[in-house]
Amino acid sequence: MTTVRLPLFPLNSVLFPGLVLPLNVFEERYRAMMRELLKTPEEEPRRFAVVAIRDGHEVAPSLPGLPDPTAVPERGAAAGFGPDPAKALHKVGCVADAATIRERPDGTFEVLATGTTRVRLLSVDASGPFLTAEVEHLDEEPGDEAGALAEGVLRAFRQYQKRLAGARERSLTTGADLPDEPGVVSYLVAAAMMLDTPTKQRLLQAPDTASRLRDELKLLRTETAVIRTLPSLPASELTRGPTSLN
Repeated sequence: MTTVRLPLFPLNSVLFPGLVLPLNVFEERYRAMMRELLKTPEEEPRRFAVVAIRDGHEVAPSLPGLPDPTAVPERGAAAGFGPDPAKALHKVGCVADAATIRERPDGTFEVLATGTTRVRLLSVDASGPFLTAEVEHLDEEPGDEAGALAEGVLRAFRQYQKRLAGARERSLTTGADLPDEPGVVSYLVAAAMMLDTPTKQRLLQAPDTASRLRDELKLLRTETAVIRTLPSLPASELTRGPTSLN
C-alpha cells in the first residue's frame, strides 16, 4: 500500500475529482498551509487533501468569499475538531491541486484548486501549524454497465435541469456541455445536484463508478419528481444548501 502525507483542509462540503474549488483563506492555520505550499516550485503540483466535516462538529470560522467578523481567535491546528480530529472528518476525501495561490496584502489568500483523485484518510496529525494526514490513493473501478448507466444518468440529469430551470426561471447548463465518460459524468452530476453533504459524501465514496451512477439515477428521479410538484417554489428555496466553511 503506497501512502503519502498531505496538508489537510477540512470543509463542510465535498470535493469531487475534476471539479474546481475556489477558496478564500483567512484563518492563520490555513494561511500557514498556503505559505508552505508556495515553497513547492510552480512546475510541481501543490497538493492538499480536502475532506468533509461530519455533521454535528464545529467548523472553522472562515467563509469562502468573505471573512467572518465573528471569527474566534486561533486555538491551534485542530481547533473545532475535538481531541481526535480524525473522528470529526469523513474518511474518504479528494486531493486538490492548487493551480493558483495568490497572497493578498493583508496576508489572506485567494486559491483556485482542482480535485484530482480520491483518497482515504489513514491518520491525522495535529502537531504542526496545520493539520496533515497520511492518505492512500483510491482507484476508481468502472463496475458493471457503467457506460449504459452514464447514458441513463445524463438523460435524467437533463430532465432534472429542465425542471429546475423552470422552477428557477433561468437556464442551467445545456446538454452540449455535458461529458460522456462514465466516471466524469458520475462526478459532475454528484457535484451539480442540490444534495446535502452526507449524500454527496456517499456518492464520493461509492465502491465503483457504476454504483455511483445507479445511486444518482435514483436521486435524480426522486428530486425531479419533487421539483415537478413544487413549480412555484421560490428560487431562494431551491438553491438553499449548506454553506461551505473553511
